[in-house]
Amino acid sequence: MTAATPQPTAITSFVDLLSLDEIDQGLFRGWCHAGAPLRAFGGQVAAQALVAAGRTLTEGRHVHSLHGYFMRPGDPRRPLVYEVESLRDGGSYSTRRVTAIQGGEAVFTLSASFKRPEESADRQRTMPELPGPEGLPDPYDAWAASDPAGYWASTGRLTLDMRIVPRDLPGLPTELPGVVQQFVWLKSAQPLPADEPLMQVCALAYLSDLTLASTAALHVQLPRAERQGPSRINLASLDHAMWFHRPFRADEWLLFAQRSPSSSDGRGLAQGEFYTRDGLLVASVVQEALIRVRA
Repeated sequence: MTAATPQPTAITSFVDLLSLDEIDQGLFRGWCHAGAPLRAFGGQVAAQALVAAGRTLTEGRHVHSLHGYFMRPGDPRRPLVYEVESLRDGGSYSTRRVTAIQGGEAVFTLSASFKRPEESADRQRTMPELPGPEGLPDPYDAWAASDPAGYWASTGRLTLDMRIVPRDLPGLPTELPGVVQQFVWLKSAQPLPADEPLMQVCALAYLSDLTLASTAALHVQLPRAERQGPSRINLASLDHAMWFHRPFRADEWLLFAQRSPSSSDGRGLAQGEFYTRDGLLVASVVQEALIRVRA
């Protein structure tokens, strides 16, 4: 297989983005689309790694956290191999470590923890009071108008829906000094299997990497959907951590409330929470991104 071999299966749904072939016990193979020219999209790499980890578990255990590091840019023209290590299977918790390999080198590593559900006291942060997705700007409209070739070549237009809360909208939560923020509604464009909780979680892992890095870079430039002209920075995810608090569906609208409290040393930190339409906090995420202004 040459370096220029195309992905064998066309991407027409979100399920296709997470598809893996099992090539041996604990070994899986998948393809990832580009997030930047000749760079595999990190959210898809992380989501596929989580799929691989979940497929080595018995039923009844659900992922509650993941921690991943992006070490090299994956090549979207070549497949990735996911090697799963079963580190522990206890009475309530299981731990897996996944290494994504391409060309004999590690591209990404993931540690994921799974557990059996249990009853306990419940509390959560209150969801910000924001408008729902109906009537909000669709960033794909602006993208199609400004870059038709890039829009029609993308998989995002087929697989996910996004609505951006305008940053000048009256009534937004007050920004703290030195903190930037953005709010986005996200969901899969097609229904996901209702009887596969892992698919919902892996889809959210994919969605969570779409806008966090751009939040960390808001002090330098606006996200693609809001700016005119090409990017002036090099922007890439360095690491990614998520905690899943409550059941949800990734094919229903979720509010992604994001903020960035720090940027220095060529790195920016972004944090976020996912809420359902009725205000349930279902997941939290933290990411550090590389941010370098181009000379």
